[in-house]
Amino acid sequence: MSNNLTKRQIVQKIYESANFNHKDVSQVVQKTLDSISEALTEGKNVELRNFGVFEVQVRKSRVGRNPNRPETDVIIPRRAVVKFKAGKEMKDGLKKLDLDEIETS
Repeated sequence: MSNNLTKRQIVQKIYESANFNHKDVSQVVQKTLDSISEALTEGKNVELRNFGVFEVQVRKSRVGRNPNRPETDVIIPRRAVVKFKAGKEMKDGLKKLDLDEIETS
């Protein structure tokens, strides 16, 4: 079994703890993710209090090498990437994690 949390599991968890039907919960979760994605693709940062911040950053252009043809340099163009910076409450929760258990799973 995967250690990842999926969108389906998020919907199920909300459905079980709230008094809404499954379809409505699924639509709200999808709309939320769509809104976050739309803002990021427009170059906006997304700040979610007590959770963290998704920031759009620009990686500058650089020279890379193809391992199959190391004599040839490859120009890697500049591009936008999304970085996540965890909020204070999440950082505090991460400090309490059992790191040895995470490494073995």
